[in-house]
Amino acid sequence: MLGFITRPPHQLLSLLLCPGLRILRQSVHCAQPRPRAMASSSSWELPLVAVCQVTSTPDKQQNFKTCAELVREAARLGACLAFLPEAFDFIARDPAETLYLSEPLGGNLLGEYTQLARECGLWLSLGGFHERGQDWEQTQKIYNCHVILNSKGSVVATYRKTHLCDVEIPGQGPMRESNSTMPGPSLESPVDTPAGKIGLAVCYDMRFPELSLALAQAGAEILTYPSAFGSVTGPAHWEPVSS
Repeated sequence: MLGFITRPPHQLLSLLLCPGLRILRQSVHCAQPRPRAMASSSSWELPLVAVCQVTSTPDKQQNFKTCAELVREAARLGACLAFLPEAFDFIARDPAETLYLSEPLGGNLLGEYTQLARECGLWLSLGGFHERGQDWEQTQKIYNCHVILNSKGSVVATYRKTHLCDVEIPGQGPMRESNSTMPGPSLESPVDTPAGKIGLAVCYDMRFPELSLALAQAGAEILTYPSAFGSVTGPAHWEPVSS
């Protein structure tokens, strides 16, 4: 899932895309109306973004195929930017498999997404990539990395999740993201995109308002929280936030 919070008085249109489902809705707030490149009855309209929801598996190529179909549909419908959730690349069966399946940013999988962005001519928010960083050999741990690609397929921003999800889940026991993941060292400045200035965060970061305040004070118009919450952790976060 992906949540985003926007700052008034700006607006945009968001398109929810899931395999077999398409919902067009107008968000309450978001980025400034921008001129369209193509001809239309009006020279100004709200930017359209696509929020793509997927259920990831350990099969990275099947996950890419599913995501690519949604991104191509978003491009066909005129979106300028498509958001993919945390763990869009894969969700493993255990921490050891997570480390085994992880890749560096320069690996084959991200290369396929850069090619997809170029092919479709739209920006991509890759909400949580299992990244082997430059310190992989020393730490044997990865980063949970939010990556922004522009329409030419270039990486224009990366944010490595700073607040890791180490919690006790009632009836399920402990969740220890830190067993396999390193916290990121810093925040990323808001990124200029065709939809507005985007502040990058990931999932559990939403519990820490200082991060959101810092991004807003730095000029972010849209705050993003791509997530892969479960059946217990999801309601514990999204229901209070949306109330």
